[in-house]
Amino acid sequence: MDAPPRPHDGLTITTLADRPDLAGPVWAMPDNWPVFVPHDPVGALLMHRVRDELPEYVLVATDAEGQVVARGFSVPFALHAEGRGELPDRGWDQVLQWAFADRERGVVPDTVSAVEITIVPEMQGKGLSGRMLSAMRENARSRGFRQVVAPVRPSAKHREPAAPMSEYAYRVRDADGLPHDPWLRVHVRAGAVIEKVAPASMTVSGSLAQWRAWTGLPFDTAGPVEVPGALVPVHCAPGLDHAVYVEPNVWMRHAL
Repeated sequence: MDAPPRPHDGLTITTLADRPDLAGPVWAMPDNWPVFVPHDPVGALLMHRVRDELPEYVLVATDAEGQVVARGFSVPFALHAEGRGELPDRGWDQVLQWAFADRERGVVPDTVSAVEITIVPEMQGKGLSGRMLSAMRENARSRGFRQVVAPVRPSAKHREPAAPMSEYAYRVRDADGLPHDPWLRVHVRAGAVIEKVAPASMTVSGSLAQWRAWTGLPFDTAGPVEVPGALVPVHCAPGLDHAVYVEPNVWMRHAL
């Protein structure tokens, strides 16, 4: 049974299975993801399949005029299948691959992973991300799952690309002991705990020409290059004509 719509201040959150007419607007919704992120090959291959094959795990928020203002993608997978059991170091990429491998093999899932919550730019900072996270938890609970996990991309980490994620993820505020990072803080307030760092959650590689086109930076010096929006520096290898970005995320675990 699908989680019911949640009206709130003119907003309604429902599943794409209940509103298949929103499949196009969900995909076309404006966002402010760094331009290089869609070039992760795993996401490029599988994210559209989440929309098309798992619409009951896609949440959509519409405003009073019926415009799509937020989306939340999640996938069911078998965390406790043979050879697994631990949340993967390859984070976002790996959980997408596991979800569709399980689907194709008929493996019964035992866990839901969030893979994206995106808010249109003009609605950011208004608490909608927390509502989308709550709706994702409720949707998973309504389908009989006992936990949601999430390879979280900390929202302020791009301001400190040189800081190790293993240190940044565990920073807390003196006033209340909650995470320093705003997006990690939303998850903890919703009941999550930090499980571990996923050191290689997403990988984007390309020629120097591609990275120059994506970023407007010269990419002509060997070594780390700080790129706007990147959580860690991109490794540039001019002699090999390529650069590689390996993004760490933070695994959060929500008990339901």
